[in-house]
Parts: sequence; C-alpha cells; structure tokens
Amino acid sequence: MMSQSTGMAESDIEQTGGPRPEPGQQAASQPIAVGYKSDPVRGAVWSEVFRSKLPQASFRMWPEIGAGETVEYLIAWLPPPELGRVFPNLKVLFSIGAGIDQLNLDAIPPHVTIVRMLDPDLTRGMVEYATFGVLALHRDIPHYVSDQQAGHWSYRRLQRAAERRVGIMGLGILGQALAESLKPFGFPLRGWSASPKTIEGMDTFAGPEQFGAFLAGCDILVCLLPLTDATRGILCRATFERLPMGARLLNAARGGHLIEDDLIAALASGRIDCAILDVLQSEPPAEDHALLRHPRVIVTPHIASATLPQAAAERVCGLIERHRSGLPMEGVIDRRRGY
Repeated sequence: MMSQSTGMAESDIEQTGGPRPEPGQQAASQPIAVGYKSDPVRGAVWSEVFRSKLPQASFRMWPEIGAGETVEYLIAWLPPPELGRVFPNLKVLFSIGAGIDQLNLDAIPPHVTIVRMLDPDLTRGMVEYATFGVLALHRDIPHYVSDQQAGHWSYRRLQRAAERRVGIMGLGILGQALAESLKPFGFPLRGWSASPKTIEGMDTFAGPEQFGAFLAGCDILVCLLPLTDATRGILCRATFERLPMGARLLNAARGGHLIEDDLIAALASGRIDCAILDVLQSEPPAEDHALLRHPRVIVTPHIASATLPQAAAERVCGLIERHRSGLPMEGVIDRRRGY
C-alpha cells in the first residue's frame, strides 16, 4: 500500500482527542484554518469539497500555508519537519493513508491528536485485492503465469477450497472484511492479532504465545498487519519455518513486514511455494530485483487500494465538525500501540 493504500491497520480506536464542549455544542460559525500537504492534484479536489462542505474553513495548500500559527488542522502524508514550530497551535493531524507508519510519532507534539484514514472505499479496494490474491494463490496462478511466459502448457492438480486453510494476520477492519469475503468460497479460516478477537466462522489466535499454533495451520498466509516495531520484519525465516511445507504468501500490508532475502531463500527451499506481493522494502524496486523477476512471485506496484480524494475530503470535513463540537472522532490512533 503507498500513500493511498493500505498497507494496513489492525484496530479501530475511537477517542475524542481535543476540546470537550458540551456534546452537540456547535462551532459551525467559527473560522477554521486547515492545512493540506500532499499531492496538489488531489488537493484541488479536497479544496472543492471543503468549499462546499465546510465553507467556514480556510483551506491552505502547502507551501502557500500562510500564518502557520492559525492552522488547527493539518491533512498530510508526511508533515513538515519541526511540525510544532511550523504549526504551534495544531490540534489534529489527519493522515491521508490508512496506516501511520510513515510518521515519526516522536516528532509530533503530544497534544496533537493523530487520526488515520478509515474509508469504506479503501476497505473495499483492499478486500478486492486480497480476495483476488487468495484465489490466485489457491488456483496456482503464479505457476501458470510463469509457464505462459516460458511457453509451457501444463496442468496442476485442482484442490478444493475446503482443503486449503487461509490464515489472516491482522483482524481489524481490513482483516475481518477479508474474512467475510472469503467465507462463501469455503476456505477454513484462521486469524491472528495482537489482542484476542472472537469472529464467527474463524479460528482466532492472539499474541506471541499463539503465533506458532496459528502458522502451523496456514496453507495461505495473508499479512494485513499495521507496521509497528513489534511487526516489522515479521515475515521472516522463523515465521516461514513454522508454516506447512509449500505454503503460499500474500503481503498487502507494508514492505517493512517482509525480510526479502528470507522469502527468496524460502522459495528456493520450497518452504514457500509462491507469493503475491503488493509492497516491497524499496519502491520502486531496481529493475533486477530478485523478487520482481522471480518466476513464482507476482508483484504489483502498491496498488491494492487507494483513498479516493472526494470521499476522503468529505470524511475529514465531518471529523473536523465533530471535533469542534466535542464529539468523538473515528480513527484516532493510540500512540502507545503505534496504530
């Protein structure tokens, strides 16, 4: 997932984060200064939405931001260096992406509330991609693509979905939505998350102590985890060795989850049969990148999902109105957990 994507978040934490007037108290008539620091083409769409939905807002595009001390809300993928100095009265930072691993939380003043993007279109796109990925791995598509490129015509034994166990790492909004999408196909479903979850029709596991038991029953492993200090590099040799021989891998979260050399070694040994990757450590990768050219790996250029500017801008307008009325905002991150 790039700035639009997914990547990928495991929980949806709802907090107020900010001033607390009496619930329902409206601040509609008060002027609002909103900064925007991201793609200017998309920013033009954001500007039009704000003009229509939140006309009392002064919407300012970086770097023509004006008096930084008046800006209370900032919409950005990467905020400017020295955020506290540039925007000393900032109250809320809206991350354009669903994940916030691109942010240096230590550089963001503690009084600033950070909100990640929760967008139905973003979820829908990720579910489409991940469902495609699971089905492609199940039906041996990486092998058939490789055979086609080599000019081979060959068959592989068809396996019933009921015989292919799918494990989902990350059971937040995205993971649960993917599970619902896969249920009609009849895959036995397993899920793993940092904290215990109960999900109908799925065997769930939680925490480091249950990670091995989870992996042992995954024929297809899907990573939709948020990228944190605890999950960075989690797709590694130790993880692959706990999977059944010949397991398949789908990573649609972040490139930082995967130790690429370990995957290359696992593919060579047969521990991992094939993989679909939407993210890599470095993007774009070098033309001779081993995974980009591997015959049993399909790589897509971080396109699993995208935030649509119209819908995202409308969502943020609504969140700003809630914040100014002292109401909870959906998507506020927990700094201690990193998502």
